Amino acid sequence: MLVLQDVHVYYGAIHALKGISLEVNEGEIVTLIGSNGAGKSTSLKTISGLLRPKEGSITFNGTDLSSIQPQKIVSQGISQVPEGRHVFTNMTVLENLELGAYLRKEKSEIKKDIEKVYTLFPRLKERKSQLSGTLSGGEQQMLAMGRALMTRPKLLLLDEPSMGLAPILVKQIFSIIQEINKTGTTVLLVEQNAHMALSIATRAYVLETGKIVLSGNAAQLAKSEEVRKAYLGG
Repeated sequence: MLVLQDVHVYYGAIHALKGISLEVNEGEIVTLIGSNGAGKSTSLKTISGLLRPKEGSITFNGTDLSSIQPQKIVSQGISQVPEGRHVFTNMTVLENLELGAYLRKEKSEIKKDIEKVYTLFPRLKERKSQLSGTLSGGEQQMLAMGRALMTRPKLLLLDEPSMGLAPILVKQIFSIIQEINKTGTTVLLVEQNAHMALSIATRAYVLETGKIVLSGNAAQLAKSEEVRKAYLGG
């Protein structure tokens, strides 16, 4: 279980997160929705150790993450797929996947997990020797997700996985997120496409200017008039 309790984060003089509290239980898909600048990506970066909370606590399965280095957080079982993918463009698809397993030693298990990624994303297998910088946006998103899965995460943090993708690819990516979750990986999803996010999530939190203003069952929030007007186009 991931628990954030009264977390405050500053970007210089900017108070980016203003005492947010949330929890993600094992096996769930939980989504954070909100407009640009609401604090969604900041929340994920704080969980993964790229930003440090000024106040509050972050625990994962009882371990305090607040002062642990990012690579140690990965070894705890948390992996992030960053906004904008950030694949290593001068490396092949296969090399990117192998790099995702850099903390692991067991070569035979790494090979098995690469094959699992290829099963989830057949297009990556077709392009395994191709430089990742030559992939389409959708293929790069698949690669970023596959690379994160190579850490064998217990909790997968996804930051705007649908950004810049054609609608047909958005549906495919969200379907794969559900498949990943069914295999036992817990998911915390940050997404501007609130309709899609709420359609696959168990629970949801709504962020506005660094504060959580609504939370609850995702299906019920999708029917909320306030959420519909603000995030679902009516």
